[in-house]
Amino acid sequence: MRITLERSNLLKSLNHVHRVVERRNTIPILSNVLLRAAAGDSLEMKATDLDLEITEATPVNVEQAGATTVPAHLLYDIVRKLPDGSEVRLATNAEGTAMTVASGRSKFSLQCLPEADFPDLTAGTFSHGFKMKAADLKMLIDRTQFAISTEETRYYLNGIYIHTVESKGDLKLRAVATDGHRLARADLEAPSGSEGMPGIIIPRKTVGELQKLVDQPDTMVTIEVSDAKIRFTIGSIVLTSKLIDGTFPDYQRVIPANNDKELRVDCQSFAQAVDRVSTISSERGRAVKLALNDGSLTLTVNNPDSGSATEELPVGYESDPLEIGFNAKYLLDITSQLSGGEAVFMLADPGSPTLVRDLAGEEALYVLMPMRV
Repeated sequence: MRITLERSNLLKSLNHVHRVVERRNTIPILSNVLLRAAAGDSLEMKATDLDLEITEATPVNVEQAGATTVPAHLLYDIVRKLPDGSEVRLATNAEGTAMTVASGRSKFSLQCLPEADFPDLTAGTFSHGFKMKAADLKMLIDRTQFAISTEETRYYLNGIYIHTVESKGDLKLRAVATDGHRLARADLEAPSGSEGMPGIIIPRKTVGELQKLVDQPDTMVTIEVSDAKIRFTIGSIVLTSKLIDGTFPDYQRVIPANNDKELRVDCQSFAQAVDRVSTISSERGRAVKLALNDGSLTLTVNNPDSGSATEELPVGYESDPLEIGFNAKYLLDITSQLSGGEAVFMLADPGSPTLVRDLAGEEALYVLMPMRV
């Protein structure tokens, strides 16, 4: 294989694919990126961790077609340190055991492993396919991903649950994530082709990679789904991932329907006040107490080791007085997702879940479990 390409093109593609590669691997080939140059002007790069696979094509000048695999992070670091605007020449030796990376006066030699050893994440057939704007997909991910559980024992919560649902006479594509302490739900109009698709759980790592790839709002993303896998095609990038094999819990049961105490608060002032008073909280106890009276909210944090903090805010609240505690970090996570100026909290009592809505749009809602304070 002998090819020449722009450093910027190589770096951009490597930046997308090398992130999938785990830094510590017991299987040497999984530390590598597959480079495949076909006759013509395209180089395909592929990386995998056996659960997630990403491929991207980039324009090159192919002198001699061929394929090999080289250490992904090492190649990325080399290309990253080459000067802007330079040209990079990649060439394998006759035996295929080494590849030289040359640019200007710099020359590196990397050990290769044969292409034949590189695993293929066989996609099989996909039962459903549809297209949506990158901005819509990003909205679904951004509104919910912070609530994904990191607890490995409840593996079925380690991702975002995507499914279609009938709501107010329309079919919606819905994303839900929960870790047992909070729940995030976001809806948008179901794209054509998504009708009847199976409910799927997209793993946390895949969600993280996807979030970085949907950075061009107007790009169309093609999504293909089967019971076990999902594939996203974004321009020249193809991301294929296994799905979490598990049953997502019936989340509708934890969304309160009869919370009758309404609190309206300026989102930015509230977030800043929570952030200020929680400065005094310890890492262990991040509880902030909300004391509600007619038209006013008092936030309090008590830390036996360092002291206490209080702050008062004018709010829209006309129900009975109420004291309720929440994890400050969870409150900040939710308020950072609200796009409107005002947040609406629907409360019941100090021991029941609270519903949080965004006044700017109906597409997202959040449920937060209280803490004892």
